[in-house]
Amino acid sequence: MPKHAFLSDEWFSVIEKLIGVHGADTPGTIDVVTNVIVTDTPFGAERHLHMSTRGGRGHVGIGHAGDADATVTTDYETAKEMFTSGDPSAAMQAFMAGKIRMQGDLAKMMAAQAAGNPTASNAALLEAIQGITE
Repeated sequence: MPKHAFLSDEWFSVIEKLIGVHGADTPGTIDVVTNVIVTDTPFGAERHLHMSTRGGRGHVGIGHAGDADATVTTDYETAKEMFTSGDPSAAMQAFMAGKIRMQGDLAKMMAAQAAGNPTASNAALLEAIQGITE
């Protein structure tokens, strides 16, 4: 499968297909919507996206969600590391290093972060995402 620039429109399109194939299971007790602002992109502008976890399913999409619990702002390289590394502590390490700014319901964000390891299907999804991301 060809590789696509992280956060490009093509990348999002392939991610949707990969989620259809591999699923995006999350702990059913987590219900959080996060808007993300990614700065310093190679596309010449900020990239806005949202991530949600509801009813045991994860979702990532272009643009901001109107019902977000929080907003996270970070640079392109940090966002890429968090999305593709598979390291559950990458976000916390970036936050502690000042590479992430958060606004909103931080308690809800921390609870989602502490939810635990990815399921087997999420591990397969992560591997597929790594395989298509340049």
